[in-house]
Amino acid sequence: MANLIQDKQKTAFEALKKEFGWKNAMQTPRLEKIVVAVGVGKMAKEKGRQDLVADRLGKIAGQKAAARGAKKSIATFKTRVGDRVGYQVTLRGKRMQDFLNRLLHIALPRTKDFKGLSPKTIDEMGNVTLGLKEHSVFPETADEELKDVFGMAVTVVSTAKNKKEALAYLTHLGFPFKK
Repeated sequence: MANLIQDKQKTAFEALKKEFGWKNAMQTPRLEKIVVAVGVGKMAKEKGRQDLVADRLGKIAGQKAAARGAKKSIATFKTRVGDRVGYQVTLRGKRMQDFLNRLLHIALPRTKDFKGLSPKTIDEMGNVTLGLKEHSVFPETADEELKDVFGMAVTVVSTAKNKKEALAYLTHLGFPFKK
């Protein structure tokens, strides 16, 4: 797959410098990292299903998922400090760009009833957090493995200074925001 994100990053300064009054190309926002997180929820006590989630997340992200433990004991949820409550992958560099290309051009269009991302998903620091209900929208997951479907949160961290700058930059990169 062509590296579309890297090509668009190179043209971002020229496309957005008039709108924001940038004088130097170093003022252009860039992508720092992408964090993909999955909570195991009801699968927390079943060791085999946890390994299944970690394995599939590793296939989707392209690197091994790290287990995340509970920070507090909560009797109602029967969790103790250190119990596995989820998995997380932090992507940077080439893996981040490849994942973002797959997310924007393959996974999001395959999402059921997808009409675009809400601009409200951008926080004040210029980061975007998306919630995907099914991991099966990624082509790395085989269709016969659909008995255990889980959702994930994808956070794209950028160096944008504010929400307006982040919206313009991410739209230039190809994020499908609603009008």
